Amino acid sequence: MTTETFEFQVEARQLLQLMIHSVYSNKDVFLRELVSNASDALDKLRLEKLRDDSLDADVSDLHIEIDVDKEARILTVRDNGIGMSYDEVGQLIGTIANSGTAGFLKELREAQDAAGAEGLIGQFGVGFYSGFMVADEVTLVTRRAGESQGTRWTSRGESTYTLEKVDDAPQGTSVTLHLKPADPENQLHDYTSPWTIKEIVKRYSDFITWPIRMVPEQGDGQDAPEPETLNSMKALWARSRDEVSDDEYHELYKHISHDWREPLETIRLQAEGTFEYQALLFVPSHAPHDLFTRDFKRGVQLYVKRVFIMDDCEALLPPYLRFVKGVVDAQDLSLNVSREILQQDRHIRMMQRRLTKKVLSTVKEIKTKDADRYATFWREFGTVLKEGLVTDSENRDAILAVASFATTHAEDEPTTLAQYVERMKDGQEDIYYITGESRQSIENSPHMEAFRDKGIEVLLLTDAVDEVWVDAVGEYEGKKLRSVAKGEIDLDGEKDEKADGEREKQAEEYAGLLGWMREQLDEDIKEVRLSARLTVSPACVVSDAHDLTPALENMYRAMGQEVPRTKRILELNPDHLLVKNLNQAYKEREDRSGLVESAELLHTLAVLAEGGQPKDPARFVKLVADRLERTL
Repeated sequence: MTTETFEFQVEARQLLQLMIHSVYSNKDVFLRELVSNASDALDKLRLEKLRDDSLDADVSDLHIEIDVDKEARILTVRDNGIGMSYDEVGQLIGTIANSGTAGFLKELREAQDAAGAEGLIGQFGVGFYSGFMVADEVTLVTRRAGESQGTRWTSRGESTYTLEKVDDAPQGTSVTLHLKPADPENQLHDYTSPWTIKEIVKRYSDFITWPIRMVPEQGDGQDAPEPETLNSMKALWARSRDEVSDDEYHELYKHISHDWREPLETIRLQAEGTFEYQALLFVPSHAPHDLFTRDFKRGVQLYVKRVFIMDDCEALLPPYLRFVKGVVDAQDLSLNVSREILQQDRHIRMMQRRLTKKVLSTVKEIKTKDADRYATFWREFGTVLKEGLVTDSENRDAILAVASFATTHAEDEPTTLAQYVERMKDGQEDIYYITGESRQSIENSPHMEAFRDKGIEVLLLTDAVDEVWVDAVGEYEGKKLRSVAKGEIDLDGEKDEKADGEREKQAEEYAGLLGWMREQLDEDIKEVRLSARLTVSPACVVSDAHDLTPALENMYRAMGQEVPRTKRILELNPDHLLVKNLNQAYKEREDRSGLVESAELLHTLAVLAEGGQPKDPARFVKLVADRLERTL
């Protein structure tokens, strides 16, 4: 057969060099990854055979086999699973084009500790390449179930690899490693030692549902011994809690999630009655790098009577819990169930409701009992959990009960809405919030001035989803959620005749200027009025009570939804010297053409102060430069 030589992609070469040069201190994980890949291949074959009985594939004894040749220092991990075609080998092994290599390299460089770095192998789907940590050369021989011809892939982990078609390949995949010499000082163990292999399999892969077999060492004069099964193959979710150690749960999590780090929380659920199922769910301790990307694979593994059915069953948990990993084993579903059927199945909907409530109640328990672990959870997953406030009205109260937000009350301690309500001042009727890109920018916003002066607490919301959920929720315990940058604000509480009289006097004094500025700025604003929220700044722009904010408009446009541009309201601070002088000049001058630029500058400065952009940056710069020139 013809052998073809190919060059690795640049990123693949970088990845190989990083692995080969001992990036990872714990090199044992290579065997975990190869066994995990083999297990996935067996799962896929069994599922394919269930769906297509005509598939020409032997499923009578699906298993994983580990062979060792001590003298030649060769280790082989073999399975009789689904296998790969010639094209699939080139795409999946030769280029790792879909394995997130760029993200892997970036995260690897940013990893702060060895444990964090080691976990990146499986997380980025490059487990096969971990073999080069312990081998000088790797050979893969595979044949896809139902096909007659196999493929051999070989590489020394340098710049190239070879591909050739072979006729005598058995069904499935074998990965042969030509091992480097043992080097205990660099954590490179002797992987031809049966004891070492058994220990690694027991530690990482004991729960795998397929038998992992290895032929014991043969003594002199003995007959060839029977293969020994190294793993217990016990489904952890089917065993009682006192039979399973935390370490076993953690290894199952790592196998499912391809995350080397231990989970933040393990959640068990056993439902009995008319519809029985068992669930073992895990809350990760770190958010995946691609959590907010369109291609993020969400969902938990679905089994039916311990038979693997689906790897990422999205129907079992809502999108805002997409970070949860785990296994659900149902007793009464069909083995032939499809994604389309799952979306309509009432049992699945019942399971989703129960699992969702269980996860949220567990988070609430963490929040109540362990402040540090809750802080970790909210830092990693708070943003995605808040999506549920928009999409899941049934569980909105439960989500609000575990949600916390930055606030002006304390710089480092977030607050819950319940705590905010407890601290509300006498006479305060609303829960105030402000949205923006960062805490610093919104704390310095002109909209905050009166609230800061009066000591009124404001929630500081900086996630994109905050623009949406506050409108969806609307109120909490009868208190309206109200933006400090929308509508008119009156913080004086009870009626104050003296204050009312002062406001009426100011309104009359500034009436002419307000009307004139409204005409001059007609393209950009729909109203000019005096402000009750400003104490330091001369002006600010606000949205009407029921209008979209600029940030929300931009969000919709980014999603491809065209929304009309909303004119906003310009508020002036009647006590600011700039505004007073502008009003005086308006009254004294018959020719007000020179004041038009001042009005335009005042409006643009207000836009800039809240983090917006000038409509015409070049014109704004020219106006400012001209004004500076006149003052020198």
